[in-house]
Amino acid sequence: MTLTDAATPIWYVTFEIRKRGILPKQRSPRETRTFVTEDEAKIFARSKLEEGLTVFAGTINPHFPKRLVPSSQIYAWLADEHDDNEPPPGDQE
Repeated sequence: MTLTDAATPIWYVTFEIRKRGILPKQRSPRETRTFVTEDEAKIFARSKLEEGLTVFAGTINPHFPKRLVPSSQIYAWLADEHDDNEPPPGDQE
């Protein structure tokens, strides 16, 4: 597969990474990974939640419809079985 054949990621999952050592000021270091499908993003998000990390997700611009999944709604998103291209009810802008 060449780079032009590669699928374009449309989902991201961001998670807080654990602090190591003593930090000079309070901060919230994060890391983000991208995924081609929502299912791949959900699998990864679930694994980070199992590690006890704070997780949020969404679609990468310019993908439409735009989806944002705050950490307060991540469990509902993981339980949702909707199609990748259709937002759940009430999640449309």
